[in-house]
Amino acid sequence: MSQQPELIEQEEQDLYEHFRIIVDKGQSLLRVDKFLMHRIENATRSRIQNGVELGNVLVNDKAIKSSYKVKPNDVISVVLPHPPRDTEVYPENIPLNIVYEDDDVLVINKPAGMVVHPGYNNYSGTLVNGLVFHFQQLPVLPGNDGRPGLVHRIDKDTSGLLLISKNERSMAWLARQFYEHTIARKYVALVWGDIETDGTVTGYIGRSVNDRRVMSIYDDPEKGKWSVTHYKVLERLGYVTLIECRLETGRTHQIRAHMKHIGHPLFADNTYGGDRIIKGTVFGKYKQFVENNLALMPGQALHAQTLGFLHPSKKERMNFEAPLPQNFETVIARWRNYIAVNTKAND
Repeated sequence: MSQQPELIEQEEQDLYEHFRIIVDKGQSLLRVDKFLMHRIENATRSRIQNGVELGNVLVNDKAIKSSYKVKPNDVISVVLPHPPRDTEVYPENIPLNIVYEDDDVLVINKPAGMVVHPGYNNYSGTLVNGLVFHFQQLPVLPGNDGRPGLVHRIDKDTSGLLLISKNERSMAWLARQFYEHTIARKYVALVWGDIETDGTVTGYIGRSVNDRRVMSIYDDPEKGKWSVTHYKVLERLGYVTLIECRLETGRTHQIRAHMKHIGHPLFADNTYGGDRIIKGTVFGKYKQFVENNLALMPGQALHAQTLGFLHPSKKERMNFEAPLPQNFETVIARWRNYIAVNTKAND
C-alpha cells in the first residue's frame, strides 16, 4: 500500500521523448525489444525490456509488451521522466585539415584519435565542435540532432577522409548517394595473418550478445543489418598483411568486425583483439618488435584513403585521396625491414 502514492505520482510526471523512430515500409515483423536493440546505441535487450515494463516504450502512442512485433510505419517513442541531454553543439576552435571546400561540401582529413561527433563521455573536442566554430548554419539530417553537417562518420581511431555537407540541398543529395551505395570509399588496413587471396566478407552485423561495445557477424537477418566488404591484398609482410577494403555498405565497425570474423583482426585494434601478438612467437626480439609497433598506433591500423562522389551542384564525379599518417607509414616500413632482415638470415 505504501508504494501506491509513489506510483500515482510517477504517472502524473511529465514524460520527455528521447527517441522517435518511424519503422521502414519494408520492415518485416520483429519483436520490439530486438528492433530497438539494433536502433539505440549502447542499449541492451534487458534494459529495453525493463523500459517496456515501466511504460517507457510507446508504439503509436500506446504502451506495449516486449513481445509486440513492430510493423511497417509504426511510430516508436522512448519516453523518460527527465528531458534529454542538451543536443546543442558548442563551438570550439579546433584546427581542421580541409582537403577541399566549396559552397556545398567539405572534405576533411580526420586524424586518428579525434571523435567525429559529441556523444557519451565525449561532449567536447570533437570534429563537429570544430565544424560549428569554423562554419555557420550547417544542416542536420532528420533524427540526427547534434551532428550538423555529417552524412557519414568514421571511428575515433580511424584516420582519413570525411565528407561534410554545408547546406540542406547538398545534404539530401549526398545522403541519397550513401543510401544507394554509390559513394566510393576505399580504406587501407594492416591486419594480422597472411591473407592468401582477395575476397569479400558478408553477413548481418549487429551488437555482440556478450559485449555491447563489439559488433558480431550473424547469419540471422533479425540479429543485424546486411553488410558487405570487399578486400584486396596490397602487400604481404610475413605475420601481417596490408590490404585495401572497399565498402559496399557502411555499418558501425564494419571493416573491423568483418576482418575479425575471418580471423584477421586489424593490427593494434584493442576492441577486436588486434592489440596483442596474433601471429608469430610471444618471446624475444619479435615480441619487443611488435610491442614497439603497437605503441606507435593510437588504435586500429585503418585509414579512409579515398572518397568519391557525384557533386551536388557541378554534377561531376569528384575523387579525393589522403596519404597514410606518418606513424602508419612507419609501422609498415618497420614490418618490411623486419621481413627483409629475417629472410636474409634464413637464406
